[in-house]
Amino acid sequence: MNHEPCPCGSGKAYEACCGAYHAGEALPETAEQLMRSRYSAFVRGDADYLLATWHSSTRPASLDLDARVKWLGLKVHAATAGGPGDESGTVSFVARHKIGGRAYRLEETSRFVREAGRWVYVDGDVS
Repeated sequence: MNHEPCPCGSGKAYEACCGAYHAGEALPETAEQLMRSRYSAFVRGDADYLLATWHSSTRPASLDLDARVKWLGLKVHAATAGGPGDESGTVSFVARHKIGGRAYRLEETSRFVREAGRWVYVDGDVS
């Protein structure tokens, strides 16, 4: 078993965290878990997972991830609603990355809803 740390910052091993979602072995129970799994999918270049967890009304036809982007870390600031009994929620976070040696910060409040019983990403407001 591979015990590499999960990119989402949970402190768990990837396989026991976002890896289970990426492999289709489990579904995120909260909007925050979905957001963290999507961040991990960006880190790992998993465009299929990102598209599969995007709301049908806002999902792009395809996703071309830039291999030059090196993700450095995720910090979740707040999660509002988005729990097991909720139908919608938001997650505010900062994701740090580098492109060509230059550092960037993506600060966003993402919106999530349940679609067919599963959490999906709708859109976000970038700060």
